[in-house]
Amino acid sequence: MDEGLTVSKSDAAVSASAGHRQGVCILGSTGSIGTNTLDVLARHPDRFEVVALTAGQRVDEILSQCRTWKPRFAVMHDESAAARLREAVRQEGLPTEVLAGPAAMETVASLPEVDMVMGAIVGAAGLSPCLAAARAGKRLLLANKEALVVGGALFMQAVEEGGATLLPIDSEHSAIFQCLPEDRSTWAQRIDHIVLTASGGPFRDRDPATFAGITPEQACAHPNWVMGRKISVDSATMMNKALEVIEARWLFDLQPEQIRVVVHPQSIIHSMVVCRDRSVLAQLGTPDMRVPIAYGLSWPERIESGADLLDFMQLQALTFREPDAARYPGLPLAWDTLRGPEGSTCVLNAANEVAVAAFLAGVLRFDQIHAVNADTLARLSIDASLTTSVEGLLTLDAQARRVADSVVAGLR
Repeated sequence: MDEGLTVSKSDAAVSASAGHRQGVCILGSTGSIGTNTLDVLARHPDRFEVVALTAGQRVDEILSQCRTWKPRFAVMHDESAAARLREAVRQEGLPTEVLAGPAAMETVASLPEVDMVMGAIVGAAGLSPCLAAARAGKRLLLANKEALVVGGALFMQAVEEGGATLLPIDSEHSAIFQCLPEDRSTWAQRIDHIVLTASGGPFRDRDPATFAGITPEQACAHPNWVMGRKISVDSATMMNKALEVIEARWLFDLQPEQIRVVVHPQSIIHSMVVCRDRSVLAQLGTPDMRVPIAYGLSWPERIESGADLLDFMQLQALTFREPDAARYPGLPLAWDTLRGPEGSTCVLNAANEVAVAAFLAGVLRFDQIHAVNADTLARLSIDASLTTSVEGLLTLDAQARRVADSVVAGLR
């Protein structure tokens, strides 16, 4: 199998230039990526049409989106939320059909009238609908890093076999992609290694000895980016960067040792490619997720994103530092799991989701998140047969969550 990004010019750019509006499905439309995507789409009504929106439980938010965009479909995570939305849609006379459940999300991601899918559901729940979009040959804008962390080889196989166009939306991976030529067959000859930049989160200068007292509100107050609560906590622990290392391995077909991380507090350089001749290519810009979203929507063209222009005269300095092992003990787990048994990255992701949820619920200390992740990896013996199918991976995910729950219970 030829791993790495699969790209083609035969989809959105060609159709847009011919005057056809591109049908868009947003998986996770009420989250920060979803709302930023809608902001970009609103700037280009002649290019894009919203066909389907999906959400978890935020009925009021998706109802407001249905009023504005009038999608053909809206999908909620469960039937109770769908019933509430369905009644509200009926009362307001909106043309949107309301569906419920994971299978419905897979269905709308595969619709013939959908040209591109924004995969913005947080966590392992985004794997199945993103896989459905890949198998249906869609342009898949991947903001759900867990799809590759959990699925890995299986996901990339679906992209290849479905003829999908996979474009990264994480700012770091989008930056790497923007630094590389369109012909991915040349990447291996060009790349020595890549450098993923990290802001360092809200505690990059705080004494690690005080981490036990960190509150969820403090952890979610990111200094540079506006993000959801889960990913904000991941940024504070730098587990988001660990997951991005795993994601980069699959997106760019790299060996673990070809992926490095540096703390860059200003979040101006979004990531870098170090070439074999020692040239360094970097993508710079203001910290605004609308930039990679707009690039994914319009690639290989570029369209207005709404982001502010980077003003070099206002930049006092661009600084870099090595990640502090005492401050970010979870970061090395990325390389450990990539070199470990198949399925280890799935276990790490599941454990981290459990640990972060427990922290946000107030039943786990911030400085115990890493212990849950490391102990879950140590305790769970992975059945290799579970890594060959989506069903098996979801079973492994469930096993890891049960182990992680028991670790959390032991730490209370």
